[in-house]
Amino acid sequence: MSTTPPAPFADPAATWNRRFADNGFLFGSEPNAWLREHASVWSPGDRVLCVADGEGRNSVWLAAQGLSVDAFDIAEVGVVKARRFAAERGVTVNFAVADCDAYPWPEAVYDGVAAIFVQFADPAMRGRLFAHIVRSLKPGGTLVLQGYTPKQLDYRTGGPPLASHLYTESLLREAFAGLDLVALREYEADLAEGSGHCGHSALIGLIARRR
Repeated sequence: MSTTPPAPFADPAATWNRRFADNGFLFGSEPNAWLREHASVWSPGDRVLCVADGEGRNSVWLAAQGLSVDAFDIAEVGVVKARRFAAERGVTVNFAVADCDAYPWPEAVYDGVAAIFVQFADPAMRGRLFAHIVRSLKPGGTLVLQGYTPKQLDYRTGGPPLASHLYTESLLREAFAGLDLVALREYEADLAEGSGHCGHSALIGLIARRR
């Protein structure tokens, strides 16, 4: 009998449905701090996509700022909770259940994309995902992205325990070379995003605009 452990994220829908099944919000109900800090790159009425938005903490907050928000996640359980959260907050978000490959990415439609901790993606999927994001932005549209750096493997306060899934400055510069870089910052901070992201963390944030 093989003793090889199962591949990480071998059944991502089941994994995330299970993680989102508990009461409450795995990553809290408040928006990500990097997103909150930089959401002013968009104006009320702008159309923004939240990638893999889970239980809706970021999409619901953006909708409350007057943005027109689309959001998707692979986990149906998470999306059900996100829809309920949006209704409780009195905002409208166009939610969908889809993975990053199946989502029907429209071309040159979005004024913004929020990609916050989408580090379930292995290098091959990440390449496809990042290409989809770039194509979906209008000229002048802005990407707001945050992730963990490899130093996060020392802290283990959130994110996948896989160096291949983590971000470096050089990786992001290369991936988004076709965009104009507005900000790229590697830093450390204490996160308090539910039980999923909790404690001292090694982070990287990017803001980039399509030409």
